[in-house]
Amino acid sequence: MDPVYFDHAATTPVDPQVLDAMLPYFTKSYGNANSAHQHGRDCKVAIEDARELIAGLIGAEPSEIIFTSGGTESDNAIIKGVFEALSRAGKTEIITSPIEHHAVIHPAEALKRQGATITYLQPDSSGIITAEQVAEAISDKTAIVSLMHVNNEIGSINPVKEIATVCREKKIPFHSDTVQSVGKIPVNVKELGLDSLSISAHKIYGPKGIGVLYVKNGTPWIPWLQGGSQERRRRGGTLNVAGIVAMAKAMELSIYDMDKLNNHYKKLRAVAISGLKRKFNGRFVINGPEEGGVPHILNVGFKTADDKGLDGEMLLLNLDIEGICVSNGSACTSGAMEPSHVLKGIGRSDVIGKSSIRISFGKQNTLEEVEYLIEKLDGILERMMATVS
Repeated sequence: MDPVYFDHAATTPVDPQVLDAMLPYFTKSYGNANSAHQHGRDCKVAIEDARELIAGLIGAEPSEIIFTSGGTESDNAIIKGVFEALSRAGKTEIITSPIEHHAVIHPAEALKRQGATITYLQPDSSGIITAEQVAEAISDKTAIVSLMHVNNEIGSINPVKEIATVCREKKIPFHSDTVQSVGKIPVNVKELGLDSLSISAHKIYGPKGIGVLYVKNGTPWIPWLQGGSQERRRRGGTLNVAGIVAMAKAMELSIYDMDKLNNHYKKLRAVAISGLKRKFNGRFVINGPEEGGVPHILNVGFKTADDKGLDGEMLLLNLDIEGICVSNGSACTSGAMEPSHVLKGIGRSDVIGKSSIRISFGKQNTLEEVEYLIEKLDGILERMMATVS
């Protein structure tokens, strides 16, 4: 069998239709969108068409769409920008959670050098933060609340509409990282009540290096990247025309196909869970929600009969040898394997945290590939468990 790719939450291949849409802007319409000549004007039109399309897809105004290099830049820009705008008035608290993407946690922590205090709300065992927790945490010093829509490691879905209502009532800007939700579940900024959100194209069959920051008009925010008049002086730098066109096409396709793809992912996930229960019942756990999360993410941890842990890195490498690409549920820090901060954040033990893998499905995956994964896991885990028993 050809290599099997189950790491779509990390990145996706570029859809052929997306590639077709962006190619002309590398070869024919290659102008700088800020140039006044024909080549520049053609690119400017393409960018504004893409902006209008993206705005319409998420229920925003075109003036509220800012193009960035991806989700990480978008997260950094909004957290640092709102803090800068409000900290001088004494609003120096950032409310978030310990299982956010590092693109939220790290800029928040970095702002401590400028006087920020970080309040981390504890998720439940499924990775959910409630609106009630947010309401209790907000104080007169709160500058921004940032909580992701869908967790990128375990697939849990936060009740962002209810959280946004609380923030709106208390007049606190609310940001949500929607990198794993746009194109997977409905995202409409007006219906959800979001003040800002982050999107990345490469999670939805677009290219790497292009993203969107939505900032609702009137939100207190100071742009953090200067250097030119682009994006109404909200994000300096020559615009990535091909990437912007591609992002609009990728969002359009993913949202149009959302229901069909989710039904496909549900079937793949159900077969995977059924196979895991058949082969490893009692020796694995599902990290995050078994039901109620997004269907394209499945995070599982393994253990021996006497609750000893397995080497997650070795599990990943053995799967790779068999031509199966998944992510490890842990991150390498200073050369030592440490449990994922997300799994630690939902209360998983180090034993489970270090032996967990994330399986994330894509539209090209088949039921046969899932069965192949279960078959190969069976042999690999049998060998690994024999060495630690």
